[in-house]
Amino acid sequence: MANMLNKPELLRDDGKRLDGRDLDELRPLSIKANVLKNAAGSAYTEWGNNKVLAAVYGPKEVVPRHFLDPERAVIKCRYAMAPFSSLSDHGRSGPNRRAIEISKVTKEVFDNVVMLEEFPETAIEISIEILQSDGGTRAAGITTAAVALANAGIPMKDLVYSVSAGKIKDKIILDLDMLEDNYSDADMPVAVSPRTGNILLLQMDGELTRQELNLGLDTILEAGKQISKIQRQALIDVYE
Repeated sequence: MANMLNKPELLRDDGKRLDGRDLDELRPLSIKANVLKNAAGSAYTEWGNNKVLAAVYGPKEVVPRHFLDPERAVIKCRYAMAPFSSLSDHGRSGPNRRAIEISKVTKEVFDNVVMLEEFPETAIEISIEILQSDGGTRAAGITTAAVALANAGIPMKDLVYSVSAGKIKDKIILDLDMLEDNYSDADMPVAVSPRTGNILLLQMDGELTRQELNLGLDTILEAGKQISKIQRQALIDVYE
């Protein structure tokens, strides 16, 4: 989130956002599962201008062996932005600090829902590649990876989704794009287990009051009904 004196106006005079969305409206979202031949499971998402590819490999042998857990599988997660995904530099020589952090929090999300005890002494690898970026890529990556895991037949307690809420002036908004992410007063990506409503990830850049936080979470949970439906339909389409 940028702190600049001359930041642009993010709301139109009619109260809508610059792209014409209502405050609580998602960007257009489509998900397709089983898109890669050589992965155990895969999914491709277009979410607004974001284009995200996720692949799952395993359960497989743990390498190096000192990471092996005799009682459960080990999840390895790699989040990366392709060098051509946006105008910014994304560390062509290797992952930058942001990519390492997102890889870590994504792994922690799936550590809580994948039934790891079913596959002791193995590794499950999740690879998330951002092909085109326009804000909210960690949320899009988690949402896509959940579909890829289900497509791989990995047993999970729930099909996780993720989306962000934020604040422009005193208004709570849903699903921030890049411009909103950079210039909003707050940005809060959240990952949710829809069956239980448990929050598996909550990060915040900026400040929200308790009332604004609760409103943002309520907005995310309501939008999650639509996201979950699209995730499930992507898996149904594979078998139909």
